[in-house]
Amino acid sequence: MILLELFWSFLQIGLFSIGGGYAAIPLIQSQAVETHAWLSAEQFLDLATIAEMTPGPIGINAATFVGMRISGLPGALMASLGFVFPSLVIVSALSVCYMRYREMPLLKSVLSSLRPAVVALIAAAGLNMLLQVAFGGRDNFAMENIRWAGAALFAGAFFLLRKYKWNPIQTIALCGAAGLVLGLFGIF
Repeated sequence: MILLELFWSFLQIGLFSIGGGYAAIPLIQSQAVETHAWLSAEQFLDLATIAEMTPGPIGINAATFVGMRISGLPGALMASLGFVFPSLVIVSALSVCYMRYREMPLLKSVLSSLRPAVVALIAAAGLNMLLQVAFGGRDNFAMENIRWAGAALFAGAFFLLRKYKWNPIQTIALCGAAGLVLGLFGIF
């Protein structure tokens, strides 16, 4: 039964995560943390970090991680299949339609109207991760609950990425090393 639940949950996520993997993160969080309680908020943050660091699309990595955590290899396969199945069907159908109607003004306006929704989903995922790292979650949003080490790492990484256009992989590696050192000293 759990395999069908994994497949169905990630089928829904795959169906409604328009905009790619980052847009899927809030949907995965909703299903895995809030609806089914398969993961805690802390575990979800770890999932998002691992899914970002590992090669491949973040959405499929996250689906595989959740499935593996819940039901081993069969769970990983069912969650991954559920996540990619809608994309396979939709992209196949859309490619035929797009090639036939790509110059149609209505199609152009529909595609351009989806962009703000995608940006909002990505921003929501980023904000949720920031609140988890800096405050321990959305419910702890107060100055006395701030986790200074996490907030400093976030600010430093953001600064390096935006100001100096650092390579994201190097930035992730640097933050991981800093988190390891801070963790060894009991700061993080």
